Amino acid sequence: MTVTHASFVTLPVSDQDRALRFYVDVLGFEVTADRQLPQGRWLQVAPSGAQTVFTLSGPGMGDFVPGSARGIMLVTTDVDADCARLAEAGAEVGGPDELPWGRMASFRDPDGNALMLLTEKEGF
Repeated sequence: MTVTHASFVTLPVSDQDRALRFYVDVLGFEVTADRQLPQGRWLQVAPSGAQTVFTLSGPGMGDFVPGSARGIMLVTTDVDADCARLAEAGAEVGGPDELPWGRMASFRDPDGNALMLLTEKEGF
């Protein structure tokens, strides 16, 4: 196999503008694509410099159920600061908890998609 990376992860959302504000204003992601296609709006965001982007898939762009994404891990250099910022923005945050591999927290975007934050333990 010659796979080099994942291109995008789909995050099903009910309101692309609301999701865009959350991912850009709260998480600090950048818009990598925003195009109108025959099926609907193709909207993608990503952390600066990331190879994998997140497609904020709204109505008409497949049979995805808003809020159904699970298990997406975002690596951060400061999980505590990020949790405080998320809570201040009104996001539901769990943790952070100290685990053998680092400090980890969970949160949900405005549609209920479940994501995690991890500050990796050095040497793990």
